Amino acid sequence: MPTVFIYRGMRFHFFANEGDPREPMHVHVESADGEAKLWLYPRVQIASNFGYNRPQLSQILRIAEQRRGEIEKVWNAFFSTGA
Repeated sequence: MPTVFIYRGMRFHFFANEGDPREPMHVHVESADGEAKLWLYPRVQIASNFGYNRPQLSQILRIAEQRRGEIEKVWNAFFSTGA
């Protein structure tokens, strides 16, 4: 599970096996409070949520939007290696 970054105890990551065929670009967020999956296109949005409340989801969305370029870069680098 490649970690993209950790922000205030929330780990933004994706799985090495993201389906076959691979799902569209997204990121998973995990912390002691819950787990969420965010689609990155056409806009950053919640795909699923288990445990996070509205303020936490707003923060997660904001962070993912601000760092979308970084998430994309890590995703593309990882999957371009044939993983």
